[in-house]
Amino acid sequence: MVRIYLLNLLFFISTGTFAQNTNLPVYDFDGFQPYLQKNNDTIYVINFWATWCKPCLEELPFIEQIHNDQFTDPVKVVLVSLDFKNQIDSKLIPFLKQRALKSDVVVLDDPDANSWIDKVDQRWSGAIPATIIYKKERKLFFADAFEDYESIRKTLADF
Repeated sequence: MVRIYLLNLLFFISTGTFAQNTNLPVYDFDGFQPYLQKNNDTIYVINFWATWCKPCLEELPFIEQIHNDQFTDPVKVVLVSLDFKNQIDSKLIPFLKQRALKSDVVVLDDPDANSWIDKVDQRWSGAIPATIIYKKERKLFFADAFEDYESIRKTLADF
């Protein structure tokens, strides 16, 4: 039992820190970057958002709806919260529980956004919402909110 606990502790330390009252991972950009570089048969939808961003909240149901559909290839959604670190426990976690989101959620907490925004995509101004959809070497970047689910579905079907 002690060995399992120590292995879990080492895993948590190596993959990022966690918010106080949940297993919500909190990463700096170096810890987060592997999410942008998976090389398998899965289509990844990486959505940058925050609870304080109205267009993000309007788009979120369309991103979440991906779980209800079938696609030719597996699809994995990762919601990358840019919420302020001091509001994770008070705002983000209650929001996630209230909405019962099925997507994976991680927090990107790296104060030097000027150093990592271009690493996500050269075209990104840093405004949210922003979404990357990729599979292996093929990558699409969307700097604006999706206005409906059909536009996301069509993009995923094109992969």
